[in-house]
Amino acid sequence: MAKSTHRFVCQSCGTVHPKWQGKCEGCGEWNTLTEEVVEARAPGPAKTAALGGRKVEFVALKGQAAPPPRTRTGIQELDRVLGGGFVPGSVVLVGGDPGIGKSTILLQAAARVAETGKRTLYISGEEAIEQVRLRALRLGVSGAPLGLAAATSLRDILASLEEERDAGLVIMDSIQTVWLDSLDSAPGTVSQVRACAAELGRLAKAKGFALVLVGHVTKEGTLAGPRVLEHMVDATLYFEGDRGHQFRIMRATKNRFGATDEIGVFEMTEQGLAEVTNPSALFLAERRGNIAGSAVFAGLEGTRPVLVEVQALLSPSTGGSPRRQVVGWDSGRLAMLLAVLESRCRMTLGMNDVYLNIAGGLRVQEPAADLAVAAALLSAATDRPCPPDMVFFGEVGLSGEIRQVAQTELRLREAAKLGFAAATLPRRVARGGRALSAPDGLGMTEIGHLADLVAPFAASSTRKPAAKKAKEAEPAEAD
Repeated sequence: MAKSTHRFVCQSCGTVHPKWQGKCEGCGEWNTLTEEVVEARAPGPAKTAALGGRKVEFVALKGQAAPPPRTRTGIQELDRVLGGGFVPGSVVLVGGDPGIGKSTILLQAAARVAETGKRTLYISGEEAIEQVRLRALRLGVSGAPLGLAAATSLRDILASLEEERDAGLVIMDSIQTVWLDSLDSAPGTVSQVRACAAELGRLAKAKGFALVLVGHVTKEGTLAGPRVLEHMVDATLYFEGDRGHQFRIMRATKNRFGATDEIGVFEMTEQGLAEVTNPSALFLAERRGNIAGSAVFAGLEGTRPVLVEVQALLSPSTGGSPRRQVVGWDSGRLAMLLAVLESRCRMTLGMNDVYLNIAGGLRVQEPAADLAVAAALLSAATDRPCPPDMVFFGEVGLSGEIRQVAQTELRLREAAKLGFAAATLPRRVARGGRALSAPDGLGMTEIGHLADLVAPFAASSTRKPAAKKAKEAEPAEAD
């Protein structure tokens, strides 16, 4: 008779260990191993696994299949991130910090889809039915013909969905609360999440309804559970933002039916999440153009141009090690940019505490923000405001050269639409292509090296850099 064995599985990466230990050898995390019981199978003939299968038919690569149909939610920002709406038979994973608004936006989307006549089901494993009803009443969608249930047993959920003949959209909130009784591990563990997601995804593809799984995130901001969960789904969406800030950003990091790196911008209100159709105007609504240390970056998120304000603050360091505090940008890239300014442009910034912030709660990831960050740093160091009607974009190399970025014309059109009159961008290199088409009335300043950006600030500086000013203020030593 086969005996069951015990093993220890890491809840962060899924690495299996024969015995318990404090540190996982796979990912290096501490105290993430949990014990699981594995039922051993009776041994069988060695070759029986290859018998009894059916032949797989191979077809040509070229075909005449039509594009998959879409179920639009009516929320344009969500449809943009999904690539046009939910695809029947697809599995979408939505992750985000607790309280960021995952359940709110999905309940709003489910109510919109239900009002179009499609059978929509919302299964909650974290809240009671009355709690979901109270949220629906606050959001003003309590009258939607939405099927609501509270369940955590996978067998009960699968049996209920099997009887639904015309379900179009099913939302499971959340996958970490679902458990399968044939596994001895607790809900939320690696084996439970993997098995439950696989069974729900199999049923979704067999029945043809779109399935949305809500996932928890770890303290590092990544989705909790095994990494294989993100490979099993068709699309992965992250809901970002600060709970103390009204803006929320939904970002697609994987999408088999649309473009990746698309974003949707929402604003948290008393009636739920409201979509922001023009995020550039909202991010710049409270900007003051006469403040030193501020520059406007013409960025690109997916196919959408977005203008955001980059804020920098420099102050003399009082300790032995200057601070580098960054919000919304890569701290390693800031250190590289400061080194380029010091080594290639002779700027003295190393002895200052540097604080950098991307206003509005948006996290900028593209290298094109280098030039705007450099302009904000130079403005803060020289106490001279940047031109209030100018935008900046361009990548900075280690030798100080300004490199080209993608979709230049799209960035310029967005800047002109919001009333900006000038742009500082990389110098164009003749490559035999068509000439750059700039909007009427928009002046362009093309630079090839970071020193070209430093020169106007250094020539008209109203005060010395903070580090030099602090050094001159020190009392002279006695003879």
